[in-house]
Amino acid sequence: MIARRVFYSGRVQGVGFRYAVKQLAAGYEVSGWVKNLPDGRVELLAISREAGELQDFLEELRENSAVAHHIKEVEDQEVAPVPQGIAGFSITKD
Repeated sequence: MIARRVFYSGRVQGVGFRYAVKQLAAGYEVSGWVKNLPDGRVELLAISREAGELQDFLEELRENSAVAHHIKEVEDQEVAPVPQGIAGFSITKD
């Protein structure tokens, strides 16, 4: 399992960003969550069994998605996968 935590800055809140991420994730073998942060950024945790699949998902979001033009800055870091795993992809508030 490979996991990445990504923070997106720009006009990423109030434009359907989280919904677009969830819809895009449905086309990939990824699980995780996306949420708004109080500082105006959006945080994404994405997990996949295949590094290539995860990379393709993140590139599609950043370069070709319906919300790509709202992204001004990306902070991407590899993290340890959640031991219990996460099923599916969700929008969360916590």
